[in-house]
Amino acid sequence: MHHAVIVTTYNRPDALGAVLAGLLVQRGAPSFEVHVADDGSGEATRRLVDSFAPRFEGRLHHVWHPDEGFRAGAIRNRAAAGSSADRLIFLDGDCIPRPHFVAGHAAAATQGTLARGSRALLTQAFSERVLRDSLPVHTWGGLAWLRARLRGDVNRWRGLAHTPWSMAAGPSSSEWRSVRSCNLAIWRSDFERVNGFDERFVGWGYEDSDLAIRLINAGVRVRRAGGATTVLHLWHHEHDRRFEGENLERLEATRKRGPTRAEIGLSEAAVRGVHA
Repeated sequence: MHHAVIVTTYNRPDALGAVLAGLLVQRGAPSFEVHVADDGSGEATRRLVDSFAPRFEGRLHHVWHPDEGFRAGAIRNRAAAGSSADRLIFLDGDCIPRPHFVAGHAAAATQGTLARGSRALLTQAFSERVLRDSLPVHTWGGLAWLRARLRGDVNRWRGLAHTPWSMAAGPSSSEWRSVRSCNLAIWRSDFERVNGFDERFVGWGYEDSDLAIRLINAGVRVRRAGGATTVLHLWHHEHDRRFEGENLERLEATRKRGPTRAEIGLSEAAVRGVHA
């Protein structure tokens, strides 16, 4: 089973660098490649990806489209269209993976399910310190994270200690509300069946919920991945939510009508082409 980790980013190369550093040190993982899904960033992001490319030995790809506002669904589709991996792992460019992230998602990969991972939220001050001082938090063990929790640097400790149970996934359900595209793994065949993310969702909000509902409509169950997949979510300013109401209306329409395929999605992205 071959995996593709699709990392969504926009003009935050410092955070993206921390994410790529985490992906470089994966342990016990099956084969995987990395696609940086760039929602229109400037030259600094391109330079950063280029600087990491030799260390990934041909497994790192930069997929870009022009900056026309928040179009995360569209650039994720475009990145997915450029990969032939069996399993797609979606990860945000401000969510640092720990060493067993890919292996944990592989362990949760049962047919007929998607796997949703968790996140631990870092405070603004600690996030700034992590990036400023290049702290290797992706390598920290449970004791270091317990200390960070006691200092108030992170909102949780559970899931950040690697134990024999860290790879164990939970039971499946049809609950879509817990699914977030910042940490989500899907079989490529299921992603293709529902035509990927619906690109009519522009601006912040609900494109991941829409995807989850359509997958559930298509018979896919939601499974919680093990604690090894918990990512370290760097603090960021709130996104512009001017389109939240429109996106919520579109989501409610999906819930009521029960469709499976996106009207504009993966197949259209494949026609447009993929690489920068």
